[in-house]
Amino acid sequence: MSYQQCTFAIVNSVTSRVEGSGVVVTGAAGGIGRAIATTLVAGGARVVINDLDSDRLQRTADEIGAIAVAGDAATVEGVAALIERARLELGRVDMFFANAGVDIGEGLLTSEHDWARALEVNLMSHVRAARILVPDWLETGGGTFVVTASAAGLLTMLQQAPYSVSKHAAVAFAEWLSATYGDRGIAVHAICPQGVDTAMVPAEGPVRELLTFDGLASPDDVAQFLLARLSDGGFYVLPHPQVHQYAIDRATDPDRWLHGMRRLRHRLEGDPV
Repeated sequence: MSYQQCTFAIVNSVTSRVEGSGVVVTGAAGGIGRAIATTLVAGGARVVINDLDSDRLQRTADEIGAIAVAGDAATVEGVAALIERARLELGRVDMFFANAGVDIGEGLLTSEHDWARALEVNLMSHVRAARILVPDWLETGGGTFVVTASAAGLLTMLQQAPYSVSKHAAVAFAEWLSATYGDRGIAVHAICPQGVDTAMVPAEGPVRELLTFDGLASPDDVAQFLLARLSDGGFYVLPHPQVHQYAIDRATDPDRWLHGMRRLRHRLEGDPV
């Protein structure tokens, strides 16, 4: 089968699955969230998009044909209000894309506030959404829950402790959700890219060099890899295939892997190795 035929088969399979579905995508005013929402609208889904930036969110909704519901999907009240409004607009939420995320803080001196915010947005927003959606899905025939995590959640991200820790937790929660409900009609996927061409990637500097080492994916690239996983049911969405091997190396010989990460840290900090 040619690449074009394979792509057509994936798109056709996913279109049949999402057409007419009620979908929510958080963090969707731009970046990966916008790309996911655009792809699903093109597939015939009815899509509610959410973001804190209400003006940018509305422009995106107008441009791609989605419904804008602004607010903070990380809080208990915010995610409850989002899902309630989405149910009013869509009738039912069939697919939830927990895409909103933050990259704040650095090392041990990161403030309590920034640690708490990283965990609220990158982990607890997923927990709070699933807490509302999963019981309903179990009673009404299932649903799909997609977590936007990061390669940092499988490996680590030097210089950014809150981001790494919270993304590890996001992957762990998605794994737990799949293990617990994956054979009860609930599909779960975890998106784990390295560098993606969004505002989170610095314009220059050693961190950008690290994130772009295996190439900088576009948000559309991520959305296309996600299409493949929605089609075949695979748990991990890895736009950078090298991440798979890195994860194997880390699990196989963690001491060697940590030694390599220390050497990489020296390079980033400009120290002699």
